[in-house]
Amino acid sequence: VVADPGRACDLLAELADSVHATIADVRRLVYGLRPPALDDLGLLGALREHVNSIARHPGSVVVIVDAPEVLPELPAAVEVAIFRIAMEALTNVQRHAHANRCTVRLRLDDEIELTVEDDGVGIDGRGSGVGVHSMRERVRELNGVWSLEARQPTGTRIRARLPLGAT
Repeated sequence: VVADPGRACDLLAELADSVHATIADVRRLVYGLRPPALDDLGLLGALREHVNSIARHPGSVVVIVDAPEVLPELPAAVEVAIFRIAMEALTNVQRHAHANRCTVRLRLDDEIELTVEDDGVGIDGRGSGVGVHSMRERVRELNGVWSLEARQPTGTRIRARLPLGAT
């Protein structure tokens, strides 16, 4: 029991801050596991929504999504990996490529292939950062094939092929 009303208000404020911080942490954890946009919109819808959000910024890179009209149901781990890799690749294009145009392409056969290519300045000699490492690891975890290459005459191409049997 707290006898001092001022102290009680301070404790309640601290408790409210702690609850808000905990809720934010839980949201970050849940989002890290599976982005809610995938459940709400599906992979294609989530990709297109992100591309639309990029287009709303003046002077931003033009991003084209080249994908089938409908995708079959994909294993959850594959869907999350493709979405996360595409988001990271698009972030890198926006931050580093100085590109005018970027294409996000999805192809399916016995695997799913994501290709993100831009017409920007290309890969420099600095090596790869955290984002590239993260994309490569996501592909490796699902026994996929990863490549990052310079395009000619300019630009960068990222390709991830994931087996559809990955879980």
